[in-house]
Amino acid sequence: MPRSVMVTGGAGFIGANFVYHWVGAHPADQITVIDALTYAGNRDNLAPVADHLSLTFVHGDICDSALVSRVIAERTVDTIVHFAAESHVDRSIVDPGLFLQTNIIGTQVLLAAARAAWRVEGGYRDGVRFHHVSTDEVYGSLAIDAPPAVETTRYEPNSPYAASKAAADHLVRAFHRTYGLPVTTSNCSNNYGPCQFPEKLIPLLLINALEGKSLPIYGDGMNIRDWLYVGDHCRAIEAVLERGRPGEVYNVGGDAPMTNLEVVRTLSRLIDEAFSAEPALAARFPSSPAARGGTTLSLLKFVTDRPGHDRRYDIDGSKIAAELGFRPAEGFESGLRQTVEWYLANEEWWRAVLDGSYREWVSQHYGDGGPAGQARPL
Repeated sequence: MPRSVMVTGGAGFIGANFVYHWVGAHPADQITVIDALTYAGNRDNLAPVADHLSLTFVHGDICDSALVSRVIAERTVDTIVHFAAESHVDRSIVDPGLFLQTNIIGTQVLLAAARAAWRVEGGYRDGVRFHHVSTDEVYGSLAIDAPPAVETTRYEPNSPYAASKAAADHLVRAFHRTYGLPVTTSNCSNNYGPCQFPEKLIPLLLINALEGKSLPIYGDGMNIRDWLYVGDHCRAIEAVLERGRPGEVYNVGGDAPMTNLEVVRTLSRLIDEAFSAEPALAARFPSSPAARGGTTLSLLKFVTDRPGHDRRYDIDGSKIAAELGFRPAEGFESGLRQTVEWYLANEEWWRAVLDGSYREWVSQHYGDGGPAGQARPL
């Protein structure tokens, strides 16, 4: 039976990729995207599926209770996939209040609206599900010799961002335990892939390399992260929605833990290979060292570490593999190669992003000292 799926934050990086996946895998389903279109939300991200007849876009804030309730009612929503969040650690250090508002209050508003809309005598409508997308950062920094985090690992968030996501996770659990709301949660490792906003490590390094700018790496570059290709993440969420048990948490990893230094070395090599294979890239990106026969890695620059920088995240995906049969299809290099190809093919997209809200935000926070949280929508 077709579903009516509401995707919060569906114009963002992971949300938009999920919409692509869901439209392709479930073309009969009705999809409603709700997104506030703050700096990292971009309606152009949905262009590949804009003509899908069952896709509706709502420009709105998940903290707007009346709007959320109206959309759920009018669209007869039975499935909520909750991506909407402020997600960049550096931004949370500058403006933690914004993260608490969106990530905690926004999640509470959605949970309350779903509970009110789905209640029937004796419980909830058949087939409803609230899926909350979270992060491995809630587990905090693991010791180098510690095993990867499992679903029962103690929460020890170390940044305002991670703390706000941990609070949201607890709210989701509480709505299940207290009210019986059918919920699931997934905690994912670092995502990468098409449409990622260029403040995050991989697109930042990639675009800087193309423009001949430095490749900044915090501290000694030995911070460890597990890397998950966004397409695999979307498949994992699909598996949880279709086969996951209500009330359960599933860790979603890419089986690709590596240091930031390893990431920049692999990315630099793939960029060099792309320039060697396609001579036209030298004319498009003349400032890149690879355009002049040099190496991208020559741009590497170590910069002062950020406050409270977690040393290591790693995630154990054995539960979702055993229960739901999910395993990542992409290795890090294959996923990264696809990512490089996408950014090279979509220069217009990332230049439009850089020329808009991102540079405005940088100016506000690091240039003229303007107010936080005022970046204009795309």
